[in-house]
Amino acid sequence: MSETYDFLFKFLVIGSAGTGKSCLLHHFIESKFKQDSNHTIGVEFGSKVVNVGGKTVKLQIWDTAGQERFRSVTRSYYRGAAGALLVYDITSRETYNALAQWLTDARTLASPNIVIILCGNKKDLEGEREVTFLEASRFAQENELMFLETSALTGENVEEAFLKCARTILNKIESGELDPERMGSGIQYGDASLRQLRQPRGAPAPSRQSCGC
Repeated sequence: MSETYDFLFKFLVIGSAGTGKSCLLHHFIESKFKQDSNHTIGVEFGSKVVNVGGKTVKLQIWDTAGQERFRSVTRSYYRGAAGALLVYDITSRETYNALAQWLTDARTLASPNIVIILCGNKKDLEGEREVTFLEASRFAQENELMFLETSALTGENVEEAFLKCARTILNKIESGELDPERMGSGIQYGDASLRQLRQPRGAPAPSRQSCGC
């Protein structure tokens, strides 16, 4: 039986090696921790259909390798991404210090309008923390990112990170800020009838509270 959905969003999971990107993706799709996780070579892929704001959305998620030697390969996957999880490890200042470069790549190679949520992963390792919540929160605010701390081990905030990003994209479609018809938007209609339901240009946007907190 074929899947039916209203929208398809292309997502990226980016960040330095060893931050738990593959484990986050695995937990989101399989609802369990990936025990035997090795470094991703190149790119891995996963997808899941979720309900967001009353709409059915299929997330196509590309999990990119964090090592520098794969950078030229993974950069080609940035094109046409609607959303991204930018991941660092709260127990590794080195991965946090690399965030600015990852962010520049995403906004340059994917789209200036890409919706990004910053994820401080390995929240379960509180005793080994090197990056404070406040510090990362400030970085997110300065760079207009959403922010959550996650744990791929316990599952804390894993689903919420993906859903929060998807919800923001959906809000931007409904307000007219993002156009699924635009080439390279990272958004496709799953249901053709939705094209007719879109508001005509210039119509007042529905008042909706943004979740870019």
